[in-house]
Amino acid sequence: MDNDEFWQLIDAARAATTPALPVEEALVDVLAGLPEPEIFRFEDCFMRLHGALYRWDVWAAAYLIGGGCSDDSFMDFRAGVIAEGRAWYEKVLASPDALAEHPAAAGEDPFEAEGLFFNEAVNYVAPHAFERRTGDREAFYPAYDLYRAEQGVESPADPEAGMGEEFDFDDDEEMERRLPRLAALYLVD
Repeated sequence: MDNDEFWQLIDAARAATTPALPVEEALVDVLAGLPEPEIFRFEDCFMRLHGALYRWDVWAAAYLIGGGCSDDSFMDFRAGVIAEGRAWYEKVLASPDALAEHPAAAGEDPFEAEGLFFNEAVNYVAPHAFERRTGDREAFYPAYDLYRAEQGVESPADPEAGMGEEFDFDDDEEMERRLPRLAALYLVD
């Protein structure tokens, strides 16, 4: 699945989102209507895009928005960025500080962004869609591994290789230098 196809599925889910149907559930609905190989292709693309966000500067943005950010929470944050759509994803890749412009961060309650971006459920939309199609969620990962082997898909490279320069998230001056707009919103004296 190329990036354009992937983002079209995200857009379709976002268009179907309502207060009663959050984006992750809408995305399961969209994916469940696809053949199983397409669900696997979606997962491949999701993992590739998710991995591209695995950088220290993006983690620092998550740390500011979340008031801290563990490894698991950073997985959820990256999934939430993807769920916000291509435009926000690309802004974050170019400059994580651009999240200060997001309505949830820039609004009256900047902590609203924490609830929006830390979206664990988005990490699991493909297994849930697979379960809806087959009735067996546990079969997703073995079937996905078989699909990847049949397609000759290699395991991703070491995710820490492209993280950029590590820095201290608890150093307010460093955070203000690297993410000035987010720091202005989230660092409280």
